[in-house]
Amino acid sequence: MEKNKSKSVPVKTIPVKEIKVHRPRQSEVEQYKPRDQIYVRKVSGYFQQIRRKMNFFFLILFAVLPWLQYNGQQAILFDIGEQRFNLWGLTLWPQDLTLLAWLFIIGAFLLFFVTTFLGRVWCGYLCPQTVWTFIFIWFEERFEGTANQRKKLDQQPMSVNKLWRKAAKHSCWILFALFTAITFVGYFTPMRQLVIDFFTFNASVMATACIVFFAFATYGNAGWMREIMCLHMCPYARFQSAMFDKDTLTVSYDNNRGETRGPRSRKANPKELGLGDCIDCNLCVQVCPTGIDIRNGLQYECINCGACVDACDGVMDKMGYEKGLIRYTTEHELTGKKVHILRPKLFMYATILLVMTGFFVADLATRVPLQLDIIRDRNALSRETNEGLIENVYTLKVLNKSQHDSIYKISIEGLENTQWRGKKKVSVRAAQLETVTVSIAVDPYELKEYMTDVSFVIQQIEPSDSDVIIKQSSKFFNRRP
Repeated sequence: MEKNKSKSVPVKTIPVKEIKVHRPRQSEVEQYKPRDQIYVRKVSGYFQQIRRKMNFFFLILFAVLPWLQYNGQQAILFDIGEQRFNLWGLTLWPQDLTLLAWLFIIGAFLLFFVTTFLGRVWCGYLCPQTVWTFIFIWFEERFEGTANQRKKLDQQPMSVNKLWRKAAKHSCWILFALFTAITFVGYFTPMRQLVIDFFTFNASVMATACIVFFAFATYGNAGWMREIMCLHMCPYARFQSAMFDKDTLTVSYDNNRGETRGPRSRKANPKELGLGDCIDCNLCVQVCPTGIDIRNGLQYECINCGACVDACDGVMDKMGYEKGLIRYTTEHELTGKKVHILRPKLFMYATILLVMTGFFVADLATRVPLQLDIIRDRNALSRETNEGLIENVYTLKVLNKSQHDSIYKISIEGLENTQWRGKKKVSVRAAQLETVTVSIAVDPYELKEYMTDVSFVIQQIEPSDSDVIIKQSSKFFNRRP
């Protein structure tokens, strides 16, 4: 026991000072860390030429279409107030909602098909958010210089040079946003009159409010928010991964070829240095509009714009290496497996797309540019005239869904020896509704039942080159037995 006691370690109590931990108040805690501003570096190359040409073409198309005229009226006009859509020679009404539904379904499945095959090319080449963002960046480059110059300018204190450059840039942003808003609203109200009314301060409150709202939205989205729209607000960025597979073409970094990364001289042999083809120049990050590093693998933030592909190809060309370190490729190709271009998912989307297109064409081919609605007299189903005849009163609403004035002949089937009171011919202007009230009187001995099935027939007689004819059923009521 004494032996064990001699080996025990003596314990000494050391007094501990009270340590006060400073806990910051709620106001001192950073609630939100703003994003680091992305200064997109300009890059040129094959894919950027394609993107710029496509952007320019569709921007001109967007600006010109509302100014085009067809048959004396705006060729493309989605007139919500009048509840009609003009698409060149086709006028759609609320009754033609199925046609618009087919168009939206076709557009959705076309997007699914293209995404499965080519990835997010819509985002990189055609999405208005991307197109307008690059346009606003172009204005930045004109007034503030390259990416490094813009970054240095933002870090400088306010000066006359900085003030005029910022003012010029924001002025161009606002003017282009206003142009975008007026053009967009011009698809929903007659464009020529809208421009005159807006700049003479005679536009309606609704039109003015819409222009101001869309101008503000364009200025904010393309000028300030930019990649935030793609990363946090666009739903397509979230569900597009459901359409991807290992054979989808995406912008990818060839990890096997590029690693290990490291700088070197042009004359150095990378194999002797134990390096891959990637020289770690970070140009692929500097040119990315969403600020990601494509070398970290496939990311939902990537919009497949191909800017990193062109930047990397330029570096590879200068280094004397083979291009394609970053390229449009598939996961199967990167892993050395066989690529399947034709696959079940692609066939499924293509089949549905063809079926929906067939339904749209069939619906459009069977569409009659004339509609008749029949409203019976609500006061009395029938009444007896002074001559002892049974009379029914109908209100006919004739809708001319074509884009030219027409004259129609009205007749009735199902009754013999009728007396017609009201118009038998009606002239209806293009894309207008005409209301006609008629009364039909019949000898009661001609009526065998209390309720007789009849049909009103509307036939176009002018222009005479059309054989438009429709029938609409109704009822003729006898007096109660």
